[in-house]
Amino acid sequence: MNASWVATNAAATLLLPPLNLLLVAGFGLLLRRRWPRAGRTLAIGAVALLLVLCTNAGSLLLVAPLERLASPLTAADVPAAQAIMVLGGGRIGAAPEYGGHDIPSLPTLARLRYAAHLQRASGLPLLVSGGSPDGAADSEAALMARSLREDFAVPVRWLEQDSDNTADNARYAAQQLHGDGVQSVLLVTDAMHMPRSQAIFARYGLQVVAAPTVFFSRPRLTPLDFFPGGEGLRRSHYALHEWIGLLWYRLRHGAA
Repeated sequence: MNASWVATNAAATLLLPPLNLLLVAGFGLLLRRRWPRAGRTLAIGAVALLLVLCTNAGSLLLVAPLERLASPLTAADVPAAQAIMVLGGGRIGAAPEYGGHDIPSLPTLARLRYAAHLQRASGLPLLVSGGSPDGAADSEAALMARSLREDFAVPVRWLEQDSDNTADNARYAAQQLHGDGVQSVLLVTDAMHMPRSQAIFARYGLQVVAAPTVFFSRPRLTPLDFFPGGEGLRRSHYALHEWIGLLWYRLRHGAA
C-alpha cells in the first residue's frame, strides 16, 4: 500500500465533511467555557452547515460552480482528438458475485459506459488509467480494460497501471501517448473531476478535449432534495475535495 496515498486520504478525511465540521463544532463547545456566546455560535453554525451540505439541494452550493467549468462534449469537438482516455474512479474489492475478484466501482462504471459510447461513435483507440495505490494485486486499469472488453465489447489499446492519483494519471499517460504520436485526447471523467483533470493534463503537454459525464447539477430539484441524507453529503464531500484539489494543483504544479 502506497504511504503517500494513505497520508493524502487521511488528510482529506480531516479537511472534508462531515469530520471537518464536526471538529469545528467540537471546538466551539470547548470555547463555550471561556466565550459562551462565540462558542455556541460556532458550534451551532457548524452543525447547521453540515445539515445543509447533507441535502442534495445544499450540495449544489459546491457542486454547481464546479460543474459549470465542465461543458458537455459536442459532436464538433470529437474530430480534434486522436484517442479516448478514461480515468479510474475506484474499485469494489472482493466482489462475491464475481468469485471474489475486484470490479470497477459504480463511478468508474459510469465513466466506462460513456467511454464505450464515445468509442463506438468515433472509432478512436482507448486508454484506461489507474494503478493500485491500495496495494491490490490488479490495477484499476486492468479492471477497467476487462470491463470494457467483457461488458461493453470495446477494445482497449493502452493500459496505464502505475498511477496513484490524477497527477500521476496525466504524467504516465502522457508518456505512453506521446510515444505513439498522440497529442490530443477525449478525456472522460466525472464533471466535478474534470476541471482539475484538464488543468494537470495540460501541464504534461496533452491537448484535452473535455468529455465529462455524471452531472449532478442538471436535474430539476424535488422536495426530497431538501432533506438531509447520505447522497447529499457524498456530493458535498466530493465537490469540496475537488475545490481543494484545484487549489493544491495550482500551488504544487502550477496548473491553472
